[in-house]
Amino acid sequence: MMVTDPNAPKSAYFLVEEKQAVITTTLAVIVDNEPGVLARVVGLFSGRGYNIESLTVAETDHQKHTSRITIVTSGTRDVITQIKAQLGRLVPVHRVVDLNVDKPGIEREMALVKVAGEGDRRVEALRLSDAFRARVIDTTHTSFVFELTGAPSKIDAFVDLMKPLGLIEVSRTGVVAIARGAEAM
Repeated sequence: MMVTDPNAPKSAYFLVEEKQAVITTTLAVIVDNEPGVLARVVGLFSGRGYNIESLTVAETDHQKHTSRITIVTSGTRDVITQIKAQLGRLVPVHRVVDLNVDKPGIEREMALVKVAGEGDRRVEALRLSDAFRARVIDTTHTSFVFELTGAPSKIDAFVDLMKPLGLIEVSRTGVVAIARGAEAM
């Protein structure tokens, strides 16, 4: 019988590689408001095989000519770190903030949800819209269009509940986010 020393180095064949968990994060990116900037940012993602789950862009400071791009993406912690570093190296980028790590933030999304139905299904859709604080912004004898604002998970839940009631169409804005607290990003 062979006895092995418990302090002896282990063979590399038996090392198990730790797999990092995939996380979802929201990045706020302040950029120059000029033609081609969004294409460069999106090109960085597509060129490296990263996925963008949500993307919103708008000018935030007219005098400074800057825009804010809010990107929801996912990957391992190492991939997210790499994305932030690569974004920070782009010339038109002024600042990159991870609203899930650097500065905890508040996320909201708006959706328009069209549901068709009659009778009990119509009554149930109205009842659920009230529970979710969705506003009816258009109605016909056979359909509704609801406006709903909230966390993306709230919108997902509302859409899932509307599917059996006659969900026809969903239009979502994408996530907008802002850091908590009194200081600016």
